[in-house]
Amino acid sequence: MRFLFISILCLILWAGAAFAQPFAYIANEGSNSVSVIDTATNTVVKTIPVGMEPTGVAVSPAGNFVYVTNSGSGSVSVIETATNTEVLPRIAVGTMPEGIAVTPNRRFVYVANQAADSVSVINTATKTVVKTIPVGEEPTGVAVSPAGNHVYVTNFLNGIVSVIDTATNMEVDTVTVPGGPVGLAVTPDGRFVYVAVSFIGTVFVIDTATNTVVKTIEVELLPLGIAVNPEGSFVYVTNGTSGTVSVIDTSSNTVTDTVTVGTIPQGVDVSHDGKFVYVANQTAGTVSVIDTATNMEVDTVTVGNSPIALGKFIQPPPPPINTPTLSEWGLITMAAILGIVGFLVMRRREITA
Repeated sequence: MRFLFISILCLILWAGAAFAQPFAYIANEGSNSVSVIDTATNTVVKTIPVGMEPTGVAVSPAGNFVYVTNSGSGSVSVIETATNTEVLPRIAVGTMPEGIAVTPNRRFVYVANQAADSVSVINTATKTVVKTIPVGEEPTGVAVSPAGNHVYVTNFLNGIVSVIDTATNMEVDTVTVPGGPVGLAVTPDGRFVYVAVSFIGTVFVIDTATNTVVKTIEVELLPLGIAVNPEGSFVYVTNGTSGTVSVIDTSSNTVTDTVTVGTIPQGVDVSHDGKFVYVANQTAGTVSVIDTATNMEVDTVTVGNSPIALGKFIQPPPPPINTPTLSEWGLITMAAILGIVGFLVMRRREITA
């Protein structure tokens, strides 16, 4: 009987792991909360209280933790995804933290402190700030290169992108992108950084080999958030005033489509299979879901008040599970039958004894 129970339990656990879907974590600035969206059903399955005025979100590459900047309380909340609960205490950083990103090795988190003109470096093992890096004026967005060797930070007020060397945690270069840069994203091959520059309705393309601007792309009014799909073939830009998302083909660096979403779209992220784009619409209090095959909004999810969610807010999928073959299913079934037969034989012997 015990063997049978263990066999059935293993099957249940395998099925649960095989069909688990990633979550999207949306920071609601006006609700002091994070909405957890099940991307399989596009429904909110939990709302997690965090600090004051949460804005930035960064999901760890392993998917086990989510880091959220609390702009109004100068802290970072850590959410454990296994239970979708906040791990206390919160981590104190600089004044008005906005953008946030995790290094590929999961060891460090970089936080842009907008009112402190600095970047806090958090050690994820100790959950403490180990370095504070001076940058430009009003740092807002943060992105880490795929190799983890550089961090890029937009400085909104003086129109530059800071380049930080993660080996020394020092600013080693700056790139001029005038006009209020906000969101930025690095291509999967690490060759280019795309920067949304809000006041002039333009995306700047930075070549990371030379840290120079190699292209400017006109989008719509007030571009804020930006994301690259996993293949690096398309870039998605939220246009706040226009209520749209611009789709940029990276092979030509031209806008190939424009998708209407909710009012004042801010944060944007692409699902890890590249099939869907999720957009946080600030004043609408919703998240738009765009099908990348058609570039059409196919679903809308109601979340909290004033969703911002700048950063990578979609959890990576669980590790692949090897599906049992027919012969393996046969062995599992036989083992269960033998367990039942063994149990019945033992019970009969007990009764006749």
